[in-house]
Amino acid sequence: MTVTDTVRAEFTFFAPPLDGAHAYSIVEWVPDSGIPRTNSVQEKHKVQVDNLRGKEHTVTLDTAGFQFFRRAATHTAFVDDEAVKREYYPESIDFVKDITGASRVVVFDHTIRRRNPAEDGFLPSNRQPATIVHVDQTPAAAVARVHRHLPAEDVPALLARRFQIINLWRPIAHAALDWPLALCDFHSVDPARDLAPVTLKYPDRDGETFGVKHSSDQKWTYLRGMEPEEFVLIKCYDSKEGWHNSLRIPHSPTRAPRKTPCSESPSSFAC
Repeated sequence: MTVTDTVRAEFTFFAPPLDGAHAYSIVEWVPDSGIPRTNSVQEKHKVQVDNLRGKEHTVTLDTAGFQFFRRAATHTAFVDDEAVKREYYPESIDFVKDITGASRVVVFDHTIRRRNPAEDGFLPSNRQPATIVHVDQTPAAAVARVHRHLPAEDVPALLARRFQIINLWRPIAHAALDWPLALCDFHSVDPARDLAPVTLKYPDRDGETFGVKHSSDQKWTYLRGMEPEEFVLIKCYDSKEGWHNSLRIPHSPTRAPRKTPCSESPSSFAC
């Protein structure tokens, strides 16, 4: 591996609350509310991140938990949520069906992130790149998603068969050089040692993710200069394998202009 194939970057990892309480994080946090956004501890660690450019074929959804593809989207604006749902959701469903062979795909959420350090990134109207290493779904949260987003009469049959939660991430407007997406091979993660459940507090409900503790065994990768015509599928949960999550954190190992449209990421069920 040459020098250009790897970078060292500082990531923010999870550590449990000092008082032993269960960890929480407020999704729509207001800075002046007087309530801490989270009670967990954040630890900074330098990690090696390997560039997979030219070696994209070495990782797949089933061998690493993520897989890269090149396929341009018809919808390219990403400025209006209703247009995204109307135009981008159907083609995202087609992408996931074509790649995974799923017979049914349901999109339940999307996030458009735009990097602007001068603005507050905690408000729903200005979602900036996530800065803490995390796993989107715990097994309990994955099952709760099925109940939340699919017809009640379909849930027993769906839970009795294999289902996955998959995130589709792509840059928008131009290459993601400022805050590219780093991903961790799930084989390099020890769930009992490295993961801890964190309650996500929404205004109307609670969700759950995994906070990720640092380990030198973890193997981190990214695809340098991902373009809008490229995307990555990230397997957040797979009921066949019980636990099968890839870790992810957007980070900036290279210098690039700021105020960068960062990414669009619909999350979907594939059954």
